[in-house]
Amino acid sequence: MPNVLIQYEAEIWRAVSETFFMVGVSIIAAVLIGLPIGTYLFLCGKGKLLENRIVYNILNLAVNTIRSFPFLLLVVFLIPFTRLIVGTAIGTVAATIPLSIIAIAHYARLVEQSLLDVPKGVIEAAVSMGASVKRIIFSFLYVEARSGLVLGLTTSIVSFISYSTIMGVVGGGGIGDFAIRYGYQQFKTDLMLYMILIMIILVQLIQLLGTTVARWLDKR
Repeated sequence: MPNVLIQYEAEIWRAVSETFFMVGVSIIAAVLIGLPIGTYLFLCGKGKLLENRIVYNILNLAVNTIRSFPFLLLVVFLIPFTRLIVGTAIGTVAATIPLSIIAIAHYARLVEQSLLDVPKGVIEAAVSMGASVKRIIFSFLYVEARSGLVLGLTTSIVSFISYSTIMGVVGGGGIGDFAIRYGYQQFKTDLMLYMILIMIILVQLIQLLGTTVARWLDKR
């Protein structure tokens, strides 16, 4: 192990754990909130089971507005809201608030797109059998779209890791913040490159895992 990594070993592990914490919370938010929102977007769309133009337009506008925000500006814009929720706008816990919000919007859109790829015949067959909306969602839509949902979540996680590098602005820490403070600002280019390499390896592993799981789930 290079001397520079040994010298900063404790700080590096702390940065890695901060990144895992921020990304982990955002993944939970994406699944628990983004998945239902994306599903509801699909169901309220034109010609769908719960067609509701008003609800669809409201959700669609909210998702598009959040996704169109430059993430750094979103972080700054949400400082009052973050302070209201967790009592502070600084730190790793505070950083999870804007990261979770962008995660919800990001995954909600990917969920909607995945469900739109489900053949109409599947839904029509479920309706003809008298299945309830809940049954259609869990026994038909999610089953047919499971591969796309996993790939969408994988893509989202990679984006969350990228977004987490910006959280140093609010003292969120993480690998990206460490690379800037200890590598770039202290002119330790080798340390910065090592941290970039860690990020690349992390992303590659997540992408490989997500793709493998998606292929396994795809029975078509």
